[in-house]
Amino acid sequence: MTNRRTFIKKSATVMATPLLFSKPDVFSILSNGHLNRVRIGVIGTGSRGTGLMQILNAIDGVEIVALCDTLPFRLKEASSIAPKAKTYEKYADLLSDKNVDAVVISSPLNTHAQIASAAIDADKHIYCEKTMVKGAQATLDLVKKVQSEHKKIFQTGHQYHSSRLYVHAVEIINEGQIGKVHAIRAQWNRNGNWRRPVPDPKFERQINWRMYREYSYGLLAELSSHQIDFANWLFNSHPEKVTGFGGIDYWKDGRETYDNTHVVYAYPNGVKATYTCLTANAKDDYKIYVMGDKGTLVLDYANAWIYPEGTYTKEYGEVDGVSGATTNWEEGKGIPINYAHTDPTQQALEDFRDAILKNQKPLSDLVTGAKTAFAIDMGIRAMDSGEVVQWSEDFTI
Repeated sequence: MTNRRTFIKKSATVMATPLLFSKPDVFSILSNGHLNRVRIGVIGTGSRGTGLMQILNAIDGVEIVALCDTLPFRLKEASSIAPKAKTYEKYADLLSDKNVDAVVISSPLNTHAQIASAAIDADKHIYCEKTMVKGAQATLDLVKKVQSEHKKIFQTGHQYHSSRLYVHAVEIINEGQIGKVHAIRAQWNRNGNWRRPVPDPKFERQINWRMYREYSYGLLAELSSHQIDFANWLFNSHPEKVTGFGGIDYWKDGRETYDNTHVVYAYPNGVKATYTCLTANAKDDYKIYVMGDKGTLVLDYANAWIYPEGTYTKEYGEVDGVSGATTNWEEGKGIPINYAHTDPTQQALEDFRDAILKNQKPLSDLVTGAKTAFAIDMGIRAMDSGEVVQWSEDFTI
């Protein structure tokens, strides 16, 4: 294999080339007048929003100063996490708050475009949760507005783009360590109805918005989008076409979004990428398999392994410094890629802070977010129609 010794040495180190900045650099006064902290308003304080808040509270250089949600009891719960933050029931009022430098948009998917557009008008830095936007035209409209009017940071919440383990995995693959990639297989499987508890039936659609087409594209947008983003990133490309199937086949509970999804995207380089989401079987949970002609790289939330093809096992086994490697590979265990790992969401929010304070492009930006949003819209249309859906030239940005 190409550069086998280099691969082993790089995998054994914590960080060959740090992507983080040291604190003295991060917390400097910038030429644009910002001081050494970012004041954040969180729009949408449901389960994801409050999870982000807890992480933000643990990050140096950021302060949650404002909260917004349409449900008063959600705002009350969020206030217990950030008791000093002002609370708003209308996002326009939060955006008018001059003490807010940046917003985290963690509201239902169908609201992302309008809130992000208003945040641009308010001259705020934006962290927009995945999927960036619901619908191809709405995605195009937001892209045009950001590119023409927004002078601040725009980051999309595909947090694995910020995972240093995933960054390293992309480097390994692009260096040819598993040979020529010809397929990707990914899954994100669960065994549960994916619902949140509802204190009163009148709040059903607001709380379980992921179940309803008005608000969400369901599993493909909320889960598989992370893995689709990874493939786009790995190939520095976008899919040419997609086909797939989905259904409401297990949870007969009034939901409108599919409880199982199966899609195949074809890329210009010939790679076919298959994504599955189940809600009635959790075997193997979350995995990405990147299959090359010399080996397979497997990723989960926080770990990675390489499984060499048979003719290359001996070559890997001869690399010094890998204790028991040959035995592991012969037993089908794979070689672990030992690499520093921080919770990807924490890393993404730290990257957002750094992008603002250093005035630099984030790893998961407007363009990467838009490519994934287009791909998600294509996948939904393919499953709904039973047809092959092609990438549109209009999506080239």
